[in-house]
Parts: sequence; structure tokens; C-alpha cells
Amino acid sequence: MVIPGLLYLAINNYMPMFGVIIAFKNINYRKGILGSDWVGLKNFEYLFKTSDAWIITRNTILYNGFFIILNLALAVAVAILLNEVRHRFMSRFYQTVVLLPHLISMVIVGYLVLAFLNAENGFVNHHILPLLGLEPISWYSDPKYWPYILTIVNVWKHVGYLCIIFLASIVGIDQEYYEAATIDGASKWQQIRAITLPLLTPTITIMALLAIGRIFYSDFGLFYQVPLNSGPLQPTTDVIDTYVYRGLMTLGDIGMSSAAGLYQSLVGFILVLISNYAVSRKNRDQALF
Repeated sequence: MVIPGLLYLAINNYMPMFGVIIAFKNINYRKGILGSDWVGLKNFEYLFKTSDAWIITRNTILYNGFFIILNLALAVAVAILLNEVRHRFMSRFYQTVVLLPHLISMVIVGYLVLAFLNAENGFVNHHILPLLGLEPISWYSDPKYWPYILTIVNVWKHVGYLCIIFLASIVGIDQEYYEAATIDGASKWQQIRAITLPLLTPTITIMALLAIGRIFYSDFGLFYQVPLNSGPLQPTTDVIDTYVYRGLMTLGDIGMSSAAGLYQSLVGFILVLISNYAVSRKNRDQALF
């Protein structure tokens, strides 16, 4: 029975790994992948010998690091609140509401943000700022606002999915713990602090480790579609993925994009090993391996 699963894993996950050799070759389509010339680490120079290397690396790490912390904290809080909703219909309704943004395409999200922030007829410039006595803002030409905008969009889109995972873990906690705590006179907050959070910690740790493994990967749609690829915003919206995509569209060099992908995978793998080692030193049961 495991054969279909193993075949899927081999075809979908391991066979494409052959493509990593593209990162070390000067691809010539007439010669093919194996026949193209080896160029060593030349394809990696594109990422590290430009003046933008520091900016895209800084943006990628800081954005993703902040997203991991904020999303996990808010998802746990929302999951605990949803667990307290006793009405079955309302509980399902709230779960649907928080999960719905995760199912919306980032292209649609980009146009929703445009409807709010458009300089000419956006909802914020025409309705919110006049009420506050403020002048309209050209959102898509001023980069200083975009760290906040991207954070809000990311939280709105992804917290619901994490929340459902944590809610499933909370529902699986034995209710006898809460009944015993109630008999002992523990308040709701004391039950959350002494029972829910400690028993939820393994799930939080696993989700954090998985997120750290992809800290060098960015949500391409968030950083490319939502700012509408606006040039003035690139100092605060450009990350490794968008930078490589623009380079690929300009130069058509798939060796460079393959090198960037391999670099992101290696760094993510190393970060997972380091994070897992740190967790295992503190509590081996909560580590991935």
C-alpha cells in the first residue's frame, strides 16, 4: 500500500533534484543540460556581486522572521478564542471566516489592496484620510508605508490557516484536565496558561521549525503582486525571489535562477538543522528528529 506514496515521493520530490546541476552549468539549449559547459560557481555571483545583495537578503530575513513570530502568536491567540465559542454553528462560521483569506489568490488580494490604496479613487484616500483631516497619500510611490502594509496583508492571509492547525491540537487535549482545573477553582486564563499553552507547545515548535526552514523563501505573490511590481517601492518590497524573477525575465538565464533556488534550499536546510538542534538540547521530545 505504500508503493503509490513512495512513487509519488520519488517522482515529485527526488527526481527534480537532478536539476540542481543547472546551477553549475552555462545552459545551452542545443547541447542540453548534460552537454552544457560547467561554469562552477559563476551563476552564484549574480546574487552576491551586486549592490542589491544586502538589501534583498535583509528584506527576506527580516520580513520572514517577523512574519513567523507574529503569525504564530496571533494564530495561537485566535485558536484559543475560537475554542471558547461553544455554539456549534457560530464556531464553524468563525473558522470559515478566518480561513477564507488563505484560499484567495494573491492576484485577487493585490487588486483588493489596490481598491483600498489607489491614489485616485482608493477607499482610504477618499473616505478614511479626509475624516482624519489628512491629505491623500500616494501609497504606490512611497516605500516607507509598505513594511506595515505587507505585514497586515500577510497576517490577514495566513493566520487563519495556522489557527485551524492549532485549534485541532487544542480540541485534542483531554477535557479532564480542564474539569480538574475548574474543580480546583482555576480561572479561564489560568487554565490557558497552565494547560492549553504547555500542551500546545510541541505543535507550535514544529510549525516554527518548518517555517524557519523556508525563511529564505518569500511569498512571491505578496512581494510582487500586492505592490504591483512598483519600482519606487523596491527598497522595501524587493526580496530574493522577486529579484531573481526580474533577473530571469531580463536576462533569461535559468542557471542564475537555479543557483538562487539551490542557495535558498541549502540555507533553509542548515537553519532547520541548527534550530532543531537548539530545540532538542532543551526538550528532545519537541524536536523534529
